Amino acid sequence: MRNAFKAHLGFSLVVMLAGCSLPSGAAMQSQVMAEQDAENPTFQVVEVTRNATPDLAKWPTTGWKGGYHWLPSGHAPDSSLIQSGDRLDVVIWDSQENSLLAPIATKSAAVPTTTVSASGTIFMPYVGEVPVRGLTESAARAKLQEKLGDIAATAQVQLSIRQGVNNSVDMVGGVTAPKSVPLTTRNTRILSVLAQVGGISPSLRHPLVVLHRNGKTYETRAEALLTDPARNTLVRGGDQIVVIEDDRSFNVLGAASSQKVINFEKERMSAMEAVSAMGGLTASRANPKGLLVLREFRPRDVRPGADTPDMQQVIFSLDLTSADGLFAARQFNINPGDTVLATESPITRVRTILGLFGTVVGAGATANNLSQ
Repeated sequence: MRNAFKAHLGFSLVVMLAGCSLPSGAAMQSQVMAEQDAENPTFQVVEVTRNATPDLAKWPTTGWKGGYHWLPSGHAPDSSLIQSGDRLDVVIWDSQENSLLAPIATKSAAVPTTTVSASGTIFMPYVGEVPVRGLTESAARAKLQEKLGDIAATAQVQLSIRQGVNNSVDMVGGVTAPKSVPLTTRNTRILSVLAQVGGISPSLRHPLVVLHRNGKTYETRAEALLTDPARNTLVRGGDQIVVIEDDRSFNVLGAASSQKVINFEKERMSAMEAVSAMGGLTASRANPKGLLVLREFRPRDVRPGADTPDMQQVIFSLDLTSADGLFAARQFNINPGDTVLATESPITRVRTILGLFGTVVGAGATANNLSQ
């Protein structure tokens, strides 16, 4: 009777074990890619190796345009150029008696502040319209003095400039004190402008500096701008600059140390850097031979036979247990919007089964003791 009871209990537990789906925190590689052997698979599987990475680098980028375009630093004179909208203050000095330009008592006459017109000229009494746009301060002073020489040979001109909107830079946002910054020299660089507005706002995560000029947009990561002197570009009148957050990201799932959305820490991130950013793989669960990157291309990017994917949805498989796979992971870039899936090791399932089997054996032993 006791033996029958033990046999029945053991059989019941085995049936329960067989009927239960084993607990799992992540999918196994074989489960995710089971469809690849189907007659008509709906996705493409690509093994990432060192030999394959050069060709994969030619594939269309997804999630962004593939790189940030920025202007070189360049060189320019320290003097500034007069632009339309600048305001000029002119004082005329004339020492001769009975001067038409300056009173005898003061020997000087201040011309009311005049704004450079859209055509680039200013009006001077007794002279008329004088073109000054594109001239330096000293060149404009000499030109005005030359024009006045016909009516006052001894006249001298004193000139000062207050930059207008066309000779200034607008700091739109993402800085401590957004404002318009006048350009007192053609050699003004973007780091100087950022310093004048209090620097980049510390609340921005992974700041991206964006410059709008003549209908074109240029971008660079703030850390690259701060560390690379070649990126400290010259600014021009009319430039608009804004600092925003670099919102590119990828998400991490499976047997990783963290499962979350991760923002790009630099302009480009390799698969190896992505593994580091997510805290590595879970040693007790992850399958280092099955790191998968899921990526979806645009329909127009799919052209079989060219340097493009064969299907719109692609799974890239990386093996981190070999030197070839490790070097390939350093060369293969993650794209914004990618999903990095750390698959679960089959050994984890075996351990789970053994653990459940131990539970069965333990339950059988307990039942045996109770029946005695």
